[in-house]
Amino acid sequence: MSWGTELWDQFDNLDKHTQWGIDFLEKYAKFVKERIEIEQNYAKQLRNLVKKYCPKRSPKDEEPRFTSCIAFFNILNELNDYAGQREVVAEEMGHRVYGELMRYSHDLKTERKMHLQEGRKAQQYLDMCWKQMDNSKKKFERECREAEKAQQSYERLDNDTNATKADVEKAKQQLNLRTHMADENKNEYAAQLQNFNGEQHKHYYIVIPQIYKQLQEMDERRTIKLSECYKGFADSERKVIPIISKCLEGMILAAKSVDEHRDSQLVIDCFKSGFEPPGDFPFEDYSQNIYRTISDGTISTPKQEGMRIDSKTTVGKAKGKLWLFGKKPKGPALEDFSHLPPEQRRKKLQQRIDELNRELQKETDQKDALIKMKDVYEKNPQMGDPSSLQPKLTETMSNMDRLRMEIHKNEAWLSEVEGKVAARSDRRHSSDINHLVTQGRESPEGSYTDDANQEVRSPPQQHTHPNEFDDEFEDDDPLPAIGHCKAIYPFDGHNEGTLAMKEGEILYIIEEDKGDGWTRARRHNGEEGYVPTSYIDVTLEKNSKGAVTYI
Repeated sequence: MSWGTELWDQFDNLDKHTQWGIDFLEKYAKFVKERIEIEQNYAKQLRNLVKKYCPKRSPKDEEPRFTSCIAFFNILNELNDYAGQREVVAEEMGHRVYGELMRYSHDLKTERKMHLQEGRKAQQYLDMCWKQMDNSKKKFERECREAEKAQQSYERLDNDTNATKADVEKAKQQLNLRTHMADENKNEYAAQLQNFNGEQHKHYYIVIPQIYKQLQEMDERRTIKLSECYKGFADSERKVIPIISKCLEGMILAAKSVDEHRDSQLVIDCFKSGFEPPGDFPFEDYSQNIYRTISDGTISTPKQEGMRIDSKTTVGKAKGKLWLFGKKPKGPALEDFSHLPPEQRRKKLQQRIDELNRELQKETDQKDALIKMKDVYEKNPQMGDPSSLQPKLTETMSNMDRLRMEIHKNEAWLSEVEGKVAARSDRRHSSDINHLVTQGRESPEGSYTDDANQEVRSPPQQHTHPNEFDDEFEDDDPLPAIGHCKAIYPFDGHNEGTLAMKEGEILYIIEEDKGDGWTRARRHNGEEGYVPTSYIDVTLEKNSKGAVTYI
């Protein structure tokens, strides 16, 4: 199967076909170029998407690292790597497919032009041979007609009796001349005919098959090149499939790394205040005055010391603690973090101690390096002056002393906080145990009931004025002090029912912490309110008459 033998007379169609082949090659190259642009734009959009959702975190950012957030950040990193692989695909296609196609198309056009020029030259040469043969043929035909006319003229004169001998002789000479010329043209025509037949045979059996064979080979190479580019187009993406699979596997591993329990613990670590929940509100029995007034002959329940409670203060206490569950009042940030709840304070102090320890380690390493360098300079003076290192060494030692002092100070604060938290936990534990002890349930009238829904807790029995029924609008006597305390940290006391205090201030304790993290205190001027138990150092008096008793 050869174009030279099968398509010997289809030069024009082969010209069109080879041109179509090159156009198709360039069309596929254009397709590859557009695919490259798509890959590049896709990779660019993916990178912009990753950049948009990546957190802009500073090195000192202390946001909680939830596993769900970490997994999402890992997925973004994997997606960024995936975008990089799309760029690799585009680069590989551009180099291996598009660039190769454009170079090959240029070479193909040059080769095609050369083969077609050779074919046209061969056709022009054959046409020239044909014209030479045709001209010799026409000349031979013309001379034959002239010789025939001369023959007829000679015969006519030879048969004419009136013709002179000279005319006959002249006609004979003319006949001989024309006959000779006809013979010469005949030989010329025969030679040209033989030459044309030879060139024509050579043209159609040697030259044209050779040219068409080269065109066929060129077109087949174009087809093979397209096949290779098709394969390279797929290989460009197949090469990155293992890496893309790793990216996808990384996303799956990131998804599996999400730990809901760890995230819940992080929420606790982040927001835990360290305060104790508020205790139960005491039952305030306002009906006792009514019963005593109506039942003149009834034996009333004897008054006990500390029976009346300041309702205003109780309400204030409830309002003052609302910030524990809502928005915490803002205050100035202090060096020892005393403005924070205990647990958050402990966390911040521990973080600061860790940072200081890292800085101390850096300074220690720098000191060791300076000492070694100084020793080297002392042994080899030509390398440097040992005294030039002394200022830096002194500065490093000073920094180390400063860091040690800072660490010691923060560790003292941390020990103080941890001691307070431990003491409060023990007190809460004891309170929980006491709360679980089964006690009798007494109705407001003093009788017992077995209905658990009617169970109430008696109010704190505080000291009341002897003439409490004389005038219910008279001011209540202040509660007796059951101890005193010293303010370890300052407290703002912005909320209603709380008492502001300064660091080192001495206050009287008039009501102990009931497990809710608050202690009722009073100043020397009589101002009362609640203060955080963790902010004070409490000293209770034994057998105090003002001790609060619960039934």
